[in-house]
Amino acid sequence: MNDIVDLGKRMENASLSKEMAGQTVTVAGWLQDTRNLGGISFLLVRDRSGIVQITCLKKKLGDDAFAKLNAVPRESVVAVTGELKPNQQVSSGFEILPQAFQVIAEAASPLPIGVIDKVGVELDTRLNSRFMDLRKSQVLAVFRIRELLIRGMREYLTSQGFMEVTTSKIVAAGAEGGSTLFPIKYFERQAYLAQSPQLYKQMLMGAGLDRIYELAPAYRAEQSDTVRHIAEFASLDIEMSFIRSEEDVMDTLEGLMEYSLEYVLRDGKKYLDELGVEVSVPKMPFPRITFAEAVKLLEEAGVMVPGDLDTESEKKLGEIMLVRHGAEMYFITKFPSELKKNTFYAMRDPANPELTNYFDLDYRGEELVSGGQREHRIGVLINQLEEIGYDPKDFEFYLQAFRYGMPPHGGFGLGIERVLHMMLRLPNIRECVMFPRDMYRVTP
Repeated sequence: MNDIVDLGKRMENASLSKEMAGQTVTVAGWLQDTRNLGGISFLLVRDRSGIVQITCLKKKLGDDAFAKLNAVPRESVVAVTGELKPNQQVSSGFEILPQAFQVIAEAASPLPIGVIDKVGVELDTRLNSRFMDLRKSQVLAVFRIRELLIRGMREYLTSQGFMEVTTSKIVAAGAEGGSTLFPIKYFERQAYLAQSPQLYKQMLMGAGLDRIYELAPAYRAEQSDTVRHIAEFASLDIEMSFIRSEEDVMDTLEGLMEYSLEYVLRDGKKYLDELGVEVSVPKMPFPRITFAEAVKLLEEAGVMVPGDLDTESEKKLGEIMLVRHGAEMYFITKFPSELKKNTFYAMRDPANPELTNYFDLDYRGEELVSGGQREHRIGVLINQLEEIGYDPKDFEFYLQAFRYGMPPHGGFGLGIERVLHMMLRLPNIRECVMFPRDMYRVTP
């Protein structure tokens, strides 16, 4: 048997079909498993698109070649050229009879974690060998769905006239208070990793861009070691001008969620099936309840809310909204000004300054989105900065955009991992990140 394969002729496994019977094809990937029955053996070769069966006949290959093929360690990188033949006993409907076989990179043994073994492995152990963990079909399915979710979001926003932008992730001041900022040494001065592109989004409204979005990393130094928190996450941030109220922003968010989930259902069914997950698309319009109404519902259910909604109260509210409205997604509106104190750019409700034009979008009892109408009046904005003890001089780079004509505007920030975490019912949000960062993990 020839042991040199022309990789220039390689095809992805998913592009093969039984209709190609009789053709000579070349595949390459990782040797997932070998089953040797003596005179015949079956090798499963996996690439990112799927698995193909290589059927080796000892009579045809000879003793030496047959033994060599069956001795290759699992998870080695191999390439195979051979004839594609129909086989109804194989799930794909075909197999490949090898004519040339090359071991490109032999895998060490034992493997740090199994790829197809049914033995349970703790998440930390999996993350320590994440490159190997990502070879598992169920793990990869999460990121296939993530990619489809993001693609659907981009497609929707483009259809609505939004422009994608990129803003700096090294900043001089935080958008949401200093307690969750990661400080960094920036040459001879102190700077921070961005919690959010909030201030820059608003500045772009002053630049006249009207409708923009950014999908980029954001950083929160929260002292939280939970299944819901990570220090680095993907944030989809949106800002739009000439709004009448926060309702315009909420309408855009509804359309975004409906479109992107439908996109996942349409193009990602095989990945959802791989995970054994059913996803439903929420019906528009999403139910809306005020913060005060949410507190009342919780108190009626025996859950006291001393201040803001915590994890327990959010989960309970999710149960209530599902029973009362059949809704997995719902808005909580009109947050009290006191709870949004550090959100100095939040517009107060003109009818009641004790409230804001701010909302959350929750999904099955977990906050996905926070957003609302921003304060575009420079005098009011400065007063709100001073109310919480900030020196407006520290924000002059931001305030300048408000001194020369700022339209009414609003927007929101959405955590991609939060959406996946709840949509796929995963036990830990770290499952939604290829290389997660938390309080303890900075490698790999």
